[in-house]
Parts: sequence; C-alpha cells; structure tokens
Amino acid sequence: MSISLFIPVRKGSERIPNKNTRNFGGIKGGLLEFKLKNLIGFENVDEIVISSNDEKCLEIAASYTTRISNLKLIERPDDLGDSQTKLSDLIRYAGEICGGDHVLWTHVTAPFFTAENYREAIKKYTEVKLKGFDSLITGNEFQEYLMNPDTGKLINNHSPEQWPRTQDLQKLFQINNAVFLAERVKYKEGKRTGDKPFYMPVSKLASLDVDWEEDFKIAEVIYEGIYK
Repeated sequence: MSISLFIPVRKGSERIPNKNTRNFGGIKGGLLEFKLKNLIGFENVDEIVISSNDEKCLEIAASYTTRISNLKLIERPDDLGDSQTKLSDLIRYAGEICGGDHVLWTHVTAPFFTAENYREAIKKYTEVKLKGFDSLITGNEFQEYLMNPDTGKLINNHSPEQWPRTQDLQKLFQINNAVFLAERVKYKEGKRTGDKPFYMPVSKLASLDVDWEEDFKIAEVIYEGIYK
C-alpha cells in the first residue's frame, strides 16, 4: 500500500516563537532540520510531504531534496496557515495534496519519534488493518489523578475510594500527536482517523510533544544528553 508522510509546519507559532526553525541544541534549522536528518534513508513511505507557508521552513526543507529523494515541498496557502485555520480544513487539504492511498500525519514537534518508530507504527497499522481496525493513533497509556476542579472529584475514578491507587484508576490514552495514520479518503472527509482506530502506545521519550517553551528546553536537554 502507498503511504504519504505528511508534515505540516506553519508560520507564526504563538506559544513558542519560530518553534519549527529556531536553533535546537546547535542545529541551525531547528526541529524541522532535526526531523529531516532522521528521515534520510527512510524508505517505508512513498513520499514525504512538507506543507508550509513559512519561507524559512521551505528553504530548510529544500536543502534536503538531494538527500531525501521522495521529499515533496508544497507551499501552503496563507488562509490554511494561521492560528484561525480549522484543523478539519487542513486535514482535507492534506488529503488533496498527498498522493498515497494512506496518510501518516506527523509533526516536527515530536522530535524523538524516530524513523524506527515510524517503521513500527506502519508495521502495526498493516497488522491491525487485518483485524478490523481502520486507522492508528500513537500515544501512551495514562493512569494518573485527573481532578475536576468544579466538583473536587477525580474524573477517572470508578472505585468507592476517594483516593484509590493509581493502578486502580481508569486506564486512559494520552495522544502524543506523533502519528495519525488512516486512508486518504478519510482525510479528504476532514478526518485523521477512521471509525475504529487502534491506539498504539509508545515510550515516553517518543511521546514528547514540544508545545510550550518548557517543552522546548526539556527537549534540548534530552537531545544534548542522548543524541548529540
């Protein structure tokens, strides 16, 4: 089956200024370049699509076209690249510009979700498709205290105890935004998943999502301690 790896990198991040391209642990092209470095030699997808309305992102990505043969750069319309853009509209757009029968949506803000992690996700997707699942989402299992401040009660506690053991709490799944893998026809409908998604747990390191300034700093420390 043909798969498109879709990576959206828009201009004008609000919580972390220039989070996709600012210097990351000494890498001048930032998280985008770190992701592209990791995808050199990645042959498990038919194309890697970079969608951006940021000139710097497109410039960084263009420098990798000779090293990633299936890299495809598409300049995104500005109306699909601001903070007011509806996610469903961008999902439909991904379905239109990607050529694979299946689309794997990922982010550069999942810096430690490696090529090997993508291989494992694609392999698992092919396996669970045979078992009736129609899509795959990555994340990690969550069993911690979640309090509703309005009621003062734990929302994931189904026991008579006010403070049960964490292992007795309802097991939830925390999505990490690293992989949304589904058929492209679903994307064209504005959906990144099907009706029966498979929830694939991955390590906490692979699940790190750089969404706030503190996340960025933590990711740099991890990079400098493990990868550099």
